Amino acid sequence: MDIVKLTPSKVPELYLEAEHISPDVFAGKNAQEIGELHVHMGNQTYKLSDFFTVEGKGGATAADTRIVVNGDAGKVKYIGMKMTAGEIEISGNTDMYTGAWMAGGKITVKGSTDSFAGIAMTGGELLIEGNAKNYIGAAYRGDWRGMKGGKIVVKGNVGSDVGSNINGGTIEVGGNADVHLATHADGGKIIIKGTAKGRVG
Repeated sequence: MDIVKLTPSKVPELYLEAEHISPDVFAGKNAQEIGELHVHMGNQTYKLSDFFTVEGKGGATAADTRIVVNGDAGKVKYIGMKMTAGEIEISGNTDMYTGAWMAGGKITVKGSTDSFAGIAMTGGELLIEGNAKNYIGAAYRGDWRGMKGGKIVVKGNVGSDVGSNINGGTIEVGGNADVHLATHADGGKIIIKGTAKGRVG
């Protein structure tokens, strides 16, 4: 498996939308080509290399590609969005929409994530070693189709509205959950090893 190493070189002033940080996009590209991929901050477009040092190359396919974010990505959104295979490991935190619409592969977040991680995912595994905020494994705003498959594991605590509109898959939480757990659930499994504040199901 070929490895692409992304080391943060500049902290975004606002929040960086980086949906291209995915094995599906990095596959078949060298470090220079990966660095040229677009990211967005507010209404401005930048290159990935404006915020990260890029080393290595993608594999021949997404399944042959492993991405290592060697640092904190607490202001970076959409990491691993719609990925179908391969691996991503982040050594710090991530912002919203980590693993959103994920269909396969594995994402490991060594820190915590913001809201909407793993929304509407259909496959793969999302492991969050810290805490996660709201709407984990839920439906996108305005939609009624939440998580359909795959597995989300949060070792710490989660916020509110986790698993809203869940249809399948598994969410496992090692700590506590806030209110509105599994609202409008129509399948799937949610395991809370701590306590749920209220309004479950």
